[in-house]
Amino acid sequence: MKKSTNAEYLKTLNTISKAITSDLYLEDILKLVVNLTANVMSAKICSLWLLDNKTQELTIRATQAMSQEYLKERGLRVGEGIVGRVIKDRKPISILNVLEDDRYKEKELARKEKLVSMLSVPMIVKDEMIGVVNCYTNCEYKFTKSDIVLLSTVANQAAVAIKNTELIVKTKIISEELETRKRVEKAKGILMSDKGISENEAYKLMRKASMDKRVNMREIAEAVILAHEINDNS
Repeated sequence: MKKSTNAEYLKTLNTISKAITSDLYLEDILKLVVNLTANVMSAKICSLWLLDNKTQELTIRATQAMSQEYLKERGLRVGEGIVGRVIKDRKPISILNVLEDDRYKEKELARKEKLVSMLSVPMIVKDEMIGVVNCYTNCEYKFTKSDIVLLSTVANQAAVAIKNTELIVKTKIISEELETRKRVEKAKGILMSDKGISENEAYKLMRKASMDKRVNMREIAEAVILAHEINDNS
């Protein structure tokens, strides 16, 4: 396995750091991460698994592998196989030969893909487990401390990208919910004033219109507000 230089390591980390702060979609960032990591570590396959906290299952989210067999959807539970154990123990695991390690569960796949040595590291942000990044070689290779440090740094950078994306999505949803609430409250006030009805009656009227027209409450609220503004200006 060809060793990369420190300059190549730093260039890879710098490129990933820039990608994380760019406006690339998360899928593109993760794809970039596995491609660059596979290249700098001269790995046959690099894959990124994400943890679903609700189901406690890990699934592949990104890989540069083109083999349909490897890309086949599959999942591992926390504590199951190498990937599951890395999540459970929260520390890297390196294996000289996956075919000779009882902890490795996908030996048939490893034979088909000619996977030999493996390095698996956890993705962690602020003590929260996000997933795992794996690298495989096609010949026996003892991963060094610098290999582990590099892959761990890459994994944690990817974890930051994932958490940032989740935060942006949550912030957007909260913002939209607050804006909808404001619109609904304003529309209720208009109906209460124009029709001389209670707040509860105004809400029920809007709710019925939403169900009859099969549109959401915000659209009904905006229609009420717009109609009121047109009447005021006419």
